[in-house]
This record gives sequence, structure tokens and C-alpha cells, in this order.
Amino acid sequence: MNYVFKNWKTICSISLMSLTTVMISAQQGENLVPNGGFESTDGKIKKLGSIESANGWTSPTGVRADVFTPSKVVDINTPDNLYGKETPKEGSNYAGIVAYSFGDKIPRSYVTAKFDAPLKKGMKYCVQFHVSLAESSKYSVNNIGANLSKKPFATDTKSSIIDKSHILHHNNQIFNATYNWEKVCGVYEAEGGEKFITIGNFSKNDVMKTETNKKIKDVKVAQVISAYYYIDDVSVTLINSNEECDCMLTENENLYSTTIYQKAIIVNDKMTPQQKVEAQKAFFAFGKSNLNPSGEEALDQIIAIMNANPNMTLEISGHSDAQEDQVALEKPQYADMAEKRINAAVSYLTKKGIAEGRIKSSTKGSAEPNPEIMESDDDDLKMAKNRRLTFKLM
Repeated sequence: MNYVFKNWKTICSISLMSLTTVMISAQQGENLVPNGGFESTDGKIKKLGSIESANGWTSPTGVRADVFTPSKVVDINTPDNLYGKETPKEGSNYAGIVAYSFGDKIPRSYVTAKFDAPLKKGMKYCVQFHVSLAESSKYSVNNIGANLSKKPFATDTKSSIIDKSHILHHNNQIFNATYNWEKVCGVYEAEGGEKFITIGNFSKNDVMKTETNKKIKDVKVAQVISAYYYIDDVSVTLINSNEECDCMLTENENLYSTTIYQKAIIVNDKMTPQQKVEAQKAFFAFGKSNLNPSGEEALDQIIAIMNANPNMTLEISGHSDAQEDQVALEKPQYADMAEKRINAAVSYLTKKGIAEGRIKSSTKGSAEPNPEIMESDDDDLKMAKNRRLTFKLM
């Protein structure tokens, strides 16, 4: 009888270990943050402060964060809204928080989500989210991070949460870019039982770095006396003990060019629609595919011409520079930059009402250098001129 009982205990123990292994395997690579892109919403969003309309998300203080979505309500629209203009990192929506205000005149806000499953003790997780400074922000700051906790922060007061940031950018930089998204990520080893992720600024004012920003020329939104950031594409995934987050590969990005070439586009009434379209260009930073304001302006000009010529189609040619192609051999995140840039433009055009059937693409890579490159250009400028999209109306 004892023999049977002991064997039964052994069987139960083995079964429990097997079940645990299956559960961990099921988590591997899966995003434990529900609705990490804020895409799923409950009903129509009508005003700011509606973060709880994004399924799975709340604000842990008396200051409600914002969620932005394509809307007739200008304040909460994407890409243009009360605080500026930003194309979503993915999908159509993103959130927004106040990360700092001088003297806390505007209280900070945060976003919190509950994981689909608690974190396992001793296991490693890749934690990632993306931030972008809104153009209206008078300030920009560092110390925007993520806190992972067993219990949720919960207060009705309009106060800052001063606690540990488990995840910060690898060099804890001041986030001062007002277009494109910057990734914050890192590896977190779980204590066990963590159920919540909260994103925001958890530092005291006297230990953070700040910058005061001049009002951006031609930006029509009113400046606010805070550092306001858009948040998108949040994920927490289980990784093997010997793995690192993909973002850890970006620590040497400062070795690459940060230049975005700008070109004055000149068109006149004597030009044909084809000539006007071919005059447009969109340029990019190294390893980036997000459209900057100049690129969006070029596409807006093309959209107007296509709407006036409904029988014409557009060919988009995507280009990368030779260094991007070389780096991509070892760092996959830099692969297919020409195609990614085309996809960004196609997404923008279709969202603006251009039928996808009217758009053709041609991926050139670095095979066709920009004919506008001059011998007097330094190497950085030459590469910047090559990272581009060109257009042809047919």
C-alpha cells in the first residue's frame, strides 16, 4: 500500500513538472501584455483621459492617461491631435502620458496593464515599449521606464508615483525626438508573481535630466508646460536564460548616421502631374522606416494629385544605403529597409483614401545611388541622400 502511495506521489510530481514545462513553453515568445498596441477599444472614444476605453489598460492615479485613435474629435485623433502629430508605431492607436512638468504644475500620468499570466520566478522576460515626444511639449526628460509589480498602484490622488524603474533605455537618454518612435527595452528577471506593468516616470524631479524645448516652427498646436509622450507597442515576452532582447543589439546605433537629408521641393503650374510627383522625395534616418513630417508632406502633395487624376497609378521605389545592407547581414532588424519604407508610404496613402490597387512598388535597395549626390558631399550626406523613397505617376 505504501509502495502504491509513493508511486502515486511520484507520478503527481512528474505530472506537475510536465504541466509547468508546458505552461512556460506556452508563454515563450507570446506577448503577456493584452492589447499592447491599444488597438482594441470599448465603444467610441470621445475625449481625452479615456485610457480605460482601451481594453486591458487603466491609469493608476487620479490623472487619467489618454488614448488616441482615428476620430472626428480632433483632440484625440491620429496622427494629428491636440498635442502634435505622430503616426502610430503599429496599427491605428496609441496612448499618451504626462511624464514631467516644472514644479508639477501639470500632474504626471501613467498607464497600467495586467498580464495574461503572472511572471515565473527566476525566468527572464524581454520588456519593450516605444515613446515619442509630442510637438507641443515645452520640456523633454529621461527616466521614462516600466515598473513590474505583484499588486497594482492605486490612488485617486493626482500625485506622482515614486518607485523603482525596472526597465529604462540602455543609456537613459532624454527623449527629445518629436517624430519617429524610440524603443525602451531590457531584460527583467522575475521575482515571481508579478502581474502588472506600469509605464511612466517614477523618479523625483531632482534626479532626472530635463531640457527646455523651443516651440517648433510651423507646428500649429499650442505649447504645453509639460513633457508629453505618446506610448505604443508594449510587450513583455518570456525568453531563454541565455537570450537578450533584440533591442539590446541597438546599443551601438550611435555608430551609425543620424542624419536625415532635407530637400526643398519646388513645383509650379507649368509642370505636368507626372513631373510634380517625380519632384517629391521622402528621406529617412539610418535603419528607420517611419515617415517624418517632410515625408508626409510629400505624400500629401501626391495624394492631392492622384485625387485630381483618378485613372493614374503611382509607383514607389524604395532605397537603402550600402551601410544599412551591410549591417543587416549581422543585425536582422536592419534588413529590408527599402521594403519597410515602401510599406510605410503605402500604409499612409491607403489610410488617406488612395486605393491599394493604384499603388505599385519597386524595391531598389542600395543598387541605385541618388543621382543628386555630389562629389563635395561627405560620406554621411551621401548615405543620407540614398535613404529615400522616389515616386512616379503612370
